[in-house]
Amino acid sequence: MTEARTQTLDRLRAICARDSPVDIAEAALLLSAARQPALDLDPYRQHLATLVAEVADLVRRRRAPLEAMRQILAASYGYRGDRETYDDLQNADLARVIDRRKGLPVALSVIWMHVARAQGWRAAGLSFPGHFLLRIDAGAGAEIVDPFDEGASRSAPELRALLKSAAGQDAELTPDHVAEVDDRDVLLRLENNSKGRLLRAADVAGALAVMERMTAIAPNRAELWYEMGTIAERAESVGAAIRAYDRFLALTDTPHPDPERAALHERARRQASDHLRDLRRRLN
Repeated sequence: MTEARTQTLDRLRAICARDSPVDIAEAALLLSAARQPALDLDPYRQHLATLVAEVADLVRRRRAPLEAMRQILAASYGYRGDRETYDDLQNADLARVIDRRKGLPVALSVIWMHVARAQGWRAAGLSFPGHFLLRIDAGAGAEIVDPFDEGASRSAPELRALLKSAAGQDAELTPDHVAEVDDRDVLLRLENNSKGRLLRAADVAGALAVMERMTAIAPNRAELWYEMGTIAERAESVGAAIRAYDRFLALTDTPHPDPERAALHERARRQASDHLRDLRRRLN
């Protein structure tokens, strides 16, 4: 790992260690910089500041808050969902999303969250499956917003239709589907998109680099370290696999209070220990 990339991941860890809400746009830009260590982030920061200022100016001129965001982000700057090349890895990289003005729902949502919060409004990602959505409250009541569709507000019937398209016709909308998630989960969902595409392309080295970023976002999530261990083994990175499994075992040393989770952890601990024995034999 290069020194620049190490420093970038250290800065990402520091941001994500803070109480939520975190500086989500800066964290996402650092993820871009971890992919491209020579990337200059200042033009992207300036662009985000311009979006914030232009939305604020419209609101001062009596434009309704969400209408102002749609005007600036979607109409003026052309941010939209990439329907044509949805699986392009660039769609999950915030810097490339800003360059191209298109991306995945979760990547676009990072921009919308940042701009809304900079106005002093409340904005949070939701746990909706298959299609990332936001809840934004600018003081006149919260609305569920779809940045992939130029910031359209989603009604309950529209949410129900989206859910069925993602989870099957038998799926029914519940409050859990629109529960707010922690900012770290938003960033993990962003990176998870890249990891899945890389694994499908058999790029395990690329997927391992994604796991390094994900464990920087949430270093105390035990399941991430176990997954990192399995991917590092596939990438034949023995040292990385050993470190990941060791970290997983350290994080799960105390039994989980939920009996079901505790049983899952115990089974995974046995498997991690078996993997570690095999890996250490390979080093001898």
